Order: sequence, then structure tokens, then C-alpha cells
Amino acid sequence: MEPETNAILARTPLYSLVVAQKARMTPFSGWEMPVQFTGILDEHQAVRQKVGMFDISHMGKFAVQGRDLVKTLQHLVPSDLNRLQPGQAQYTMLLNAEAGIIDDIIFYSQGEDKGVIIVNASTKDKDLAWILGHISGSEVELTDLSGDRILIAIQGSQAISQLQPLVEQDLNPIPAFGHITTTILGQPAFIARTGYTGEDGFEVMVESEVGIELWRSLIAAGVVPCGLGARDTLRLEAAMALYGQDIDDSTTPLEAGLGWLVHLDTKGDFIGKEVLERQKSQGVAKRLVGLEMQGRNIARHGYPVMFEGKAVGEVTSGTMSPTLGKAIALAYVPTSLAKIGQQLEVEIRGKTHLATVVKKPFYRSPHR
Repeated sequence: MEPETNAILARTPLYSLVVAQKARMTPFSGWEMPVQFTGILDEHQAVRQKVGMFDISHMGKFAVQGRDLVKTLQHLVPSDLNRLQPGQAQYTMLLNAEAGIIDDIIFYSQGEDKGVIIVNASTKDKDLAWILGHISGSEVELTDLSGDRILIAIQGSQAISQLQPLVEQDLNPIPAFGHITTTILGQPAFIARTGYTGEDGFEVMVESEVGIELWRSLIAAGVVPCGLGARDTLRLEAAMALYGQDIDDSTTPLEAGLGWLVHLDTKGDFIGKEVLERQKSQGVAKRLVGLEMQGRNIARHGYPVMFEGKAVGEVTSGTMSPTLGKAIALAYVPTSLAKIGQQLEVEIRGKTHLATVVKKPFYRSPHR
């Protein structure tokens, strides 16, 4: 998370509540967000062992509706949206002409040519302009809900037991990446079984007044409030990409290890398809791999990855894993050096330290 200066920062509707809870705030993607409350380690372990919650209201939220919605959106993403039934969602990407990742997004199908798209806060305006530019002339309408909806992520093995008393509909039957429109605290709510922590959990989208009441209710029930610091360590253990670090508009899904989202055999034409077909047949020059450091040396974003004394790649994300007690990282390296077990080095403050390519994710939850 890069520090930001000399900018007027936006605040979510939960700002006053998190400040009252003694959260330490930080600039993030144009927003003033909580980086931690009681501490990153405590918050991380709360999610891994019980339940925690995050204010993610800064993320972009679009409602889309209209005739031939899926057909219209298909041209923008490499995943086959026709596979979705109402109540299902697809994690996918917006691609440019070179198959570079404009953003990673989730599309939630609500049936009858309706859906919801959630995008990253840092790319919200860019994504909005890109989508609007490509649906122009169609019968699809997009409504930007970003300013008047709260989004709260409740994550961990106890997410259902804490959220269920506030929700009218039974949450247990909802599968991973399933979603429902129901009521919470007696008011309309969109609830999805998705998240960015590697744990079971839900993301709840409601109007601002309801979201404030929901946050207060969950705090009263003992749910631990968590900040961006724990969100980052949790997602990295689960090897989930962070846009702007691990993926961007100069990396393709196949280079980033997201080939499972590219459905070349079942899809028609889409932006970037020719590049992905070429990469599929010829192979890619680099791959995003997981690294486990020897000892407690932490490989940070931007550190060089070395092989036989030469810089061959770069670390995109790195941390000391609270769950595993090991230093872990994601890095792009040449495909020839991407095999599991490959020995590499990372240069840290002028010295090289041993690293091994390991299987991703680093951590897999027993609760999912």
C-alpha cells in the first residue's frame, strides 16, 4: 500500500464509526481508510480462527440491466458468462487489446438481464469509462451505486453464525460465489458468499443508514473490526492478486496464473482474445509464482529476483505470514524458472537471500 500525499481523501459512510473505534487511518486509492484497529496480527488471527469484518465501501459498485446484458458484457471479459445461472457470480477481468488486465472484477448474475459488478476502488473511474464506452449503443444501462451503498465483508468460520441472526433468509445453502437479494435488519440487502481473505464469509451491500446499523450490530455481537493491513496479509496467504501490484494492464491472465478464468474454447470474440490464443499456443515468457523465503527475510514489492547473479524478475507482494510463520512473496520470473522447487534469490538491501518457488496458495482454509 503506497502512501498518498497532497490529496483530498474521500471517506466512507462508516468513517466516523471506525475513527471512534480508535482505528489508525491511512490514504488508500484516494480514500482515508483504516489500516488497523487493535493490530494487524490480532485482526488477521481473528479472521483465520473466528470472524472479522472490513469496511470495503470504497470499492466500485455498478448495477447493470438491459436486454442482452450477458452478450454485451461477454465482449469485455475472457470468461464465459453464459455459464452463470441467476444467483451465481464470476470472478473475471476487463482486458485491453493486448490482453493486459484493466482490472479484476466480479460479475454477479441476477437473471432477467440484471446484474451487479464490483470493481477495485483504484480503478473505479477507469472501469466505469471503459464499460460505458463499450456498452454505448446497446440496451444495457449502468447505474453507479458506489456513492450511496455501504459494502461490508464478514469473513471467517463464524461468519454465518454472526450474520444469520440479522438476516431473514437462511445463509447456509448459499454456495461459494453464490448471492441473494434479501433483507437484513428488515431492510433490502445484497449478500454474496465472496471475499478476499481465503476464508468462508460474506460481502453485504446495503444503503448507508442500514450499513451503519449493521456495523454497530456486528461490533456489539463481538465481531472484530479489521483494517487494510490484515486484509493484505490474509489475501497474500491465499495468493489472491492485488491490482496495481501483482496484476496490471501490462500483465495478461496467463502470465498471472489466472488461465482458469480464460475460456477460449467456449467463448466467442472478446477484447484481447488473439493475444491470449497466441500465448496459449506459444507459451508465456514470464509467470507469477509463489516464493517462500529462507529464514525471516521479507521480500517486499519491487525487490529484484536473482538467478546465477543476474536479476531475472521482481517481487510484486511480500510479507511475513502470520498463519505460517514464514516469509512469503509473489513474483514474476521467467517461465523457465517457474517450476515448483526452483531455487532463486531475492536481493534485500544489497544482499541476496535464498527463496524457493512453492505451490500457490500458501494457505488453504479448512473451512471452505
